Amino acid sequence: MGAKPILDACCGAKMFWFDKQNPNVEFCDKRVVPLHEYYPKRYIEIKPDTVCDFTALPFADKSFKLVVFDPPHLGWAGPKSWMALKYGCLDDNWPQMIHDGFHECMRVLDDYGTLIFKWSEVQFPLRQVLDAIGTEPLFGHRSGKHNNTHWIAFMKMPPDAGQDARKGVADDR
Repeated sequence: MGAKPILDACCGAKMFWFDKQNPNVEFCDKRVVPLHEYYPKRYIEIKPDTVCDFTALPFADKSFKLVVFDPPHLGWAGPKSWMALKYGCLDDNWPQMIHDGFHECMRVLDDYGTLIFKWSEVQFPLRQVLDAIGTEPLFGHRSGKHNNTHWIAFMKMPPDAGQDARKGVADDR
């Protein structure tokens, strides 16, 4: 187990964190964006603890008790748009990228650990994302102005857990 029990695999600007400097969280992102005003009186900074791609996390297996996975949700946005800057952008191979990122998050999650996955259906429906991942969540909740943001939970069960215990949970196979 690493020094921090929580991983945010693609933190971006840490927008949903109450404490953006939480010492228990390893914040990761492949982007670094210095603090600046991107829109009048709106500022952004992307300053991860570890710069890495969520499809190839530089951590040992079973390193974290809780993993937060909030990957980019956009497949198209202007390359210099504030939406791409703020949220990042997926490429044409997005189903494989999301699949690989999810399974990489499960790899670094400890047995009986929880993965919280956030997805906004602004361009891709959740069903397509779950099909790409290949695993059904335990439960979830819709939120947001148009009810299109999903917060869903998965639990990693060890391979030796009984079949009944494994129903509705994910592993890193």
